[in-house]
Amino acid sequence: MSIEVLERLKKAVLEYDEEEAAKCAREVIEKQVDPVEAMNAMTVAIRQVGDGFGRGEFFLPDLVGAADAMSAATPILEEAIRKSGASRKSLGTVVIGTVYGDIHTIGKTMVATLLSAEGFQVVDLGINVTAEEFVAGIKKNNADILAMSALLTTTAPEQRKVINNLKEEGIRDKIKVIVGGGAITQEFADSIGADGYDPTAPGSVKLARKLIGI
Repeated sequence: MSIEVLERLKKAVLEYDEEEAAKCAREVIEKQVDPVEAMNAMTVAIRQVGDGFGRGEFFLPDLVGAADAMSAATPILEEAIRKSGASRKSLGTVVIGTVYGDIHTIGKTMVATLLSAEGFQVVDLGINVTAEEFVAGIKKNNADILAMSALLTTTAPEQRKVINNLKEEGIRDKIKVIVGGGAITQEFADSIGADGYDPTAPGSVKLARKLIGI
């Protein structure tokens, strides 16, 4: 029975079915299936889509759909993991958010979902996040990586402001900074002193692993 619900959960992610994913997550809890196993099952599915995207077999709507389905189930399973006292092996902690003045969320959410699936502990600060809020989030969570998104050219300079604030707080050398979003280029990332940039969500995950040496 446990194998059956895990397979259905994987299928829900692969078929971008948010309602079914959430339903399966609740069944995992009702049937006392290990929620860590359920998270791992979704990880297999989201990696399949992410790898397919990298090979050109899937497209952006596929990645968004799979990420949304996984996001529908993840809070339910994470709550069960916390209550059980179990834990997933963490590769490190990532604080992520869309910069101040920018309310775009799709790209940021995809990156957060894929990072979580890969095994990172992800703290999503949301959208319209100020430089001060990024710094506070990093300190509070003892983050290893900061990931910032900016879709607009008018909000891209906020990424520079955040990095400058990290320097002022004396913690810039303690964290790796990844930037991305429609308004960002490699040239811009280099100019503001970011540690890395990638134009795609799957690429950002590979970059995060590289930056922490795994």
